[in-house]
Amino acid sequence: MMPLIVNEWVKTFTKWRTYLGFLAIGVFLPLVFVAMKLSGAQNEVLSGLNRMQEFFIISGNLFNCFFVTRFMMMTFFVHIPFLITLVGGDMLAGEATAGTYRILLVRPPSRFQIALAKVVVTELYTFLLLLFMLTLSLGLGYALFGSGVLVLTQGGLGVVPPGEALWRTAGAYGLAFLSMSVVAGLSFLFSSFVENAIGPIIGAMVVVVIFLIITEAPFSAFDSVRPFLFTTYSSVWLNLFALDIPWRKVAEDAAILLLYGMAFYATGIGIFVRRDILS
Repeated sequence: MMPLIVNEWVKTFTKWRTYLGFLAIGVFLPLVFVAMKLSGAQNEVLSGLNRMQEFFIISGNLFNCFFVTRFMMMTFFVHIPFLITLVGGDMLAGEATAGTYRILLVRPPSRFQIALAKVVVTELYTFLLLLFMLTLSLGLGYALFGSGVLVLTQGGLGVVPPGEALWRTAGAYGLAFLSMSVVAGLSFLFSSFVENAIGPIIGAMVVVVIFLIITEAPFSAFDSVRPFLFTTYSSVWLNLFALDIPWRKVAEDAAILLLYGMAFYATGIGIFVRRDILS
């Protein structure tokens, strides 16, 4: 399997679209951070805490690398799926577009092994993209705003020290990776149906957007549908920023997301294994 994974890795990272996600994060994230620094966003956020100073003694650096890292994930969470589908949607359909399916399949490895290698590379890409965002956010945030405590407002009001803020932030990004893996699996599944990568990319994003609308819409008519949509559980990472982390809910939501991701990948592999290759 290792030679297959290395081969898929090389093929994936020699395509320009693979770097679009890293380029987008690497350009826009520093621009937002610098804009925060120059526009005095720190003072605006701190001014919002003035009312709480009537009841609490607030000290220390509250607008810090942990605050901006959480802010960036909340801001970009809706956009990251598109960056993920750029690679996931191209994994199988890209072979058909390039006309390399037959060349790929005449080699000794089975179709299942080839598809599994593509799944591994898709997941590695997803992991690296989120790791890049986390590292850049924390590093640049520390350089511009320094470190400090993290204020928690979900489920109550509290403050956690830098050490706890770090593992909460890293854990939240880990759960976000699980959420994005479902999107990657969905685009991989769509990629097994068609011979052009544009279709899976657009199709996966359409599904994500529609599911998000249904999930967030304040209409009781959707209540019976929401439990069956993976987007209902995609914000599980936010629970790591709750005052008292609901570990049971985190575990349940994470397990559901894992099942969705595995189901999407398994179905995509099954279709690829049985598909009649004509190109």
